Amino acid sequence: MMAFADANELLCQIERIGVDAERGGYSRPVFSEPEMELRRWFMRHAERRGLELETDGNGIIWAWWDPAGLGRDGAIATGSHLDSVPGGGNFDGPLGVASALAAVDVLVGRGVKPARALAVAVFPEEEGSRFGIACLGSRLATGVSDPATVHGLTDARGITYDEAARGAGFDPSLIGPDPERLAALGAFVELHVEQGRGLIDLDRPVALAGGIIAHGRWHVRIDGRGDHAGATRMADRQDPVVVAARVIESLREQTLAIDEARGTVGRVQVTPGGTNVIASAVDLWLDVRHRGDAEVRTIVAGVTAAAVAAAEAEGCTVTVTEQSFSPTVDFDAELRDAMASALPGAPVLDTGAGHDAGVLSEVVPSGMLFVRNPSGASHTPAEHAEPADVAAGVVALADVLEHLLTR
Repeated sequence: MMAFADANELLCQIERIGVDAERGGYSRPVFSEPEMELRRWFMRHAERRGLELETDGNGIIWAWWDPAGLGRDGAIATGSHLDSVPGGGNFDGPLGVASALAAVDVLVGRGVKPARALAVAVFPEEEGSRFGIACLGSRLATGVSDPATVHGLTDARGITYDEAARGAGFDPSLIGPDPERLAALGAFVELHVEQGRGLIDLDRPVALAGGIIAHGRWHVRIDGRGDHAGATRMADRQDPVVVAARVIESLREQTLAIDEARGTVGRVQVTPGGTNVIASAVDLWLDVRHRGDAEVRTIVAGVTAAAVAAAEAEGCTVTVTEQSFSPTVDFDAELRDAMASALPGAPVLDTGAGHDAGVLSEVVPSGMLFVRNPSGASHTPAEHAEPADVAAGVVALADVLEHLLTR
């Protein structure tokens, strides 16, 4: 068998792509040159393995391993994403893609004769860092996201989704539900670096996923009146930054009041953004998560009420718009049992992070594997997985895929 790079070597090959000199880590937004370079990197390695490549209308890459010519009905899929959050780590997404390629090598090396085809998939805009909707590729494919809405999405520079897609060589008119393709899949298994400290505390390299807690994103727009910082008395101001401060404070209050809730404001845009200028508008984004869907809704309702009250007191207006919401996901129990039979004794952990596997779980039996992250840090350059754990993850993924492909 031809010698191929293992998952650790594959990750080393991309460690200079999309380096963010200002933030540290990597910034690889969808349709950007770094993300496109990573897509080309993946396709080169898929072709070297003799995998049949196609890119669907939603920009999802499918690399097919079907040595017996069995067709795609009942196929097993694995993979992850290559885009990143601003200043993210090199494991969130790429680990699952590199491990999938390496797992194919393991299966070939074992002489596995699959009873069904295997697809290695790469999903675009999983992080939602450019257009605000996480798992956008899988949401479009499953019909969760409306193409009409997506066409009009804009990034921070005012570039629309359609403009960015065309600039990267994609036809945005092709986006939308892909039920026939998804109905042909028998299962989807995503390997991902752990986003938390469960495995380091358990002293284990790999875990199975139990579920994904509910999470959503909301855009808060506050409009006030721009003015001069020195010439305008405090009593005469309609300052949207004051309202924004109350929104952020309320989010913290609401989440602390509910056990295990998580609430974050990680992005704030002040217009026009001058030091000596009273702002005319503020845009900020809420990220809210909890195991219970109702608790997430309760938090957002409380924050919205606080925002409206603060805006009225300041003479401003406020609009809260839901950009995305993913209810709590409990991964397919039958699939998890099958995965557990291939990995006896592996712990089962829930995750507070969203994934394409969670979106796909509505229409395809889905499951996940997590690889130990010793720092527990994620969405940051501190995110890490030891080479031995990366290798253990590849073997675990190969074991699961072999079990699913041959039964």
